[in-house]
Amino acid sequence: MSLKLAIIGFGKSANRYHLPYLLKQKNFEVKYIFDLKSNPYLEEQYSDYSINFVTDIETILADKEVTVVTLCTPPSTHYELGKRFLESGKNVVIEKPFCENIADAIELQTIAKKRNLLVQPYQNRRFDSDYLTLKKVLDLDYLGDLIEIESQFNYFRPDTAVKTGGQMDGAFYGMGVHLIDQMVALFGKPKRVDYDLRAVQNKESQTEDFFDIHLFYEPSKVRIKSSPLTAMEAPRFVVHGTNGSYIKFGPDQQENDLKTGLKPGDRYFGEDTPDCFGQLKYLNASGEWITKSVQSEQGNYGFFYDSLHQALEYNQSKLVSDEEANIVLQILQDGYC
Repeated sequence: MSLKLAIIGFGKSANRYHLPYLLKQKNFEVKYIFDLKSNPYLEEQYSDYSINFVTDIETILADKEVTVVTLCTPPSTHYELGKRFLESGKNVVIEKPFCENIADAIELQTIAKKRNLLVQPYQNRRFDSDYLTLKKVLDLDYLGDLIEIESQFNYFRPDTAVKTGGQMDGAFYGMGVHLIDQMVALFGKPKRVDYDLRAVQNKESQTEDFFDIHLFYEPSKVRIKSSPLTAMEAPRFVVHGTNGSYIKFGPDQQENDLKTGLKPGDRYFGEDTPDCFGQLKYLNASGEWITKSVQSEQGNYGFFYDSLHQALEYNQSKLVSDEEANIVLQILQDGYC
């Protein structure tokens, strides 16, 4: 029997990163979508599904059939809405960033534990194809002891307008949260973090659009970087170890395919072309240098909801542990101290 789920918020996040995958799920039924006001144009796109579109959040709070809520609302609402739904007895998935500060996150986690509920951030980019392929390379131990990893997510979007807001509105909380989570999932809590957060397009902006962060482990170092003014493509991942190196150009293709109208399950959806496969060079057991292409793993954000179902129905560990969520949030929060 499928679990009844409600989505709170009906913007890009809900339409691009959640609904295309949820509507393919057999284990979840989207019973409600809440928005502050009705949007007939968007609602018409889902007319083939039995979804109730509501502008009154109380309808969802009162419906005992709904056991899971996914928050796709502005970051400033995550803590208050998350707390409200937990206290009404519902499991809660919260879009990134999870909360603004560590204290709010711990409070939500405490409420969930007391009520035997689940709350966790939506870290869909653990299921990016480039990241899954990186994990495969590391698991196969081609590279020996890791020395250095670079993870970059750049683009070229000139915008000189003055950006206002708080720390949750900048690039670090917006994109950095994903890149940090990927490394925390691999290596845990770093020994030290160095920060470079800047507004490079307009110095008068209150929020940063550029970050360059170094996470120090032992003996390796991870560099996480994003810039809005990168006209030439930089590698998505560069990894150097004592036995070889790995380099990968090009990001996961799911978002690009969704923009063009492709859907999960369509032929070639989310697939890398061979020219985007990662390149690996390493020493084999005979001391010979081997160079090979590494076929990209298939990314699928729907795997997040597969793991959620396993956690809720079969008491499996949730994808993002409380400890991991708090490590990521502490790193984000400390960048503004």
